[in-house]
Amino acid sequence: MNVVANVFRGEAVESSHLGHVAVVDANGTLLYWYGDPHRLTFARSSMKPIQAIPVVETGAADHFGLEPADLSLCCASHSGEPRHRERALGMLARCGQTEAALQCGTHVPRDEESYKQLLREGRPLTPVYSNCSGKHAGMIATAVHMGEDLAAYHHPEHPVQQRILDAVSDLTSYPREKITLATDGCGVPVHRLPLAHCAWAYAKLAKPDAIANPLRRQAVRRITEAMTAHPEMVGGSNRYCTDLMRAFRGRVIGKAGAEAVYCLGDRQTGLGVAVKIEDGGARALYAVVNEVLRQVGIGTDGPLEELAAYTEPVVTNMSGTAVGRIETRFALNRDSAALRA
Repeated sequence: MNVVANVFRGEAVESSHLGHVAVVDANGTLLYWYGDPHRLTFARSSMKPIQAIPVVETGAADHFGLEPADLSLCCASHSGEPRHRERALGMLARCGQTEAALQCGTHVPRDEESYKQLLREGRPLTPVYSNCSGKHAGMIATAVHMGEDLAAYHHPEHPVQQRILDAVSDLTSYPREKITLATDGCGVPVHRLPLAHCAWAYAKLAKPDAIANPLRRQAVRRITEAMTAHPEMVGGSNRYCTDLMRAFRGRVIGKAGAEAVYCLGDRQTGLGVAVKIEDGGARALYAVVNEVLRQVGIGTDGPLEELAAYTEPVVTNMSGTAVGRIETRFALNRDSAALRA
């Protein structure tokens, strides 16, 4: 079995998580792997930096004066903190829209204080609290700029989503017709493709020189610079995505996806990493990502020490007492092979 982590209660293993890892360079060579690196995977929110590309390519970002922090929020699964909500609403206002244009639905925000304030004031949850409101604001800005039907921007056949599909196919080097579409939690299309091709996309995000189209190359640089300059917009307080990019001080871009997916790109080595925990449970995900980084020698000179709290998470009881831990348990295979579509 491809176990990637064990969950201990006391000194006994209580549960285990299976998983898959792919590490790919910008040329599409699979360098390291574990489990099934070709597992067909819905990348979920790990695709957000790619979904943001048309916001720049269409000229919408420049037309509406979107700032780097706005572009970072377009890539976010944010915590719903005031800074996230205010920026999402500001983006909408700049393109002449209100929160009513958001088609992302809503949910209880990760930021507990924001939710408690809503309850104290007797106000309802609204779409801006959704972790995807920044992504949707970027899609809305693109549709408005291009003069397209705003009410249907989230539909698969809409030009907004068709441009995104083109970008996903290009960055992942996976044929457009082979990408399976379904519906994400926020109502827009989500893309299913081999895990290793997700890693390849992040290798290109890290090393845009591998991207043939100069306009796309420029857009990618702009988006990744925005993410690393404003990591607080990608996640929020005490969030792994934010803490990872801060610890690496601009070297690494990373983005989590629902159902325990994580993708990152190392701008120094040009490697892209994609991880999927088989059961969709995220409690071991960041420990596994840190272990992948350690095994390939990324961040061992300091950044991984700053991320130590994620490396061996503590299992606590309802009183907050440590009663166990999560330990990673895998060794990457190192047989290289060229990826094929």
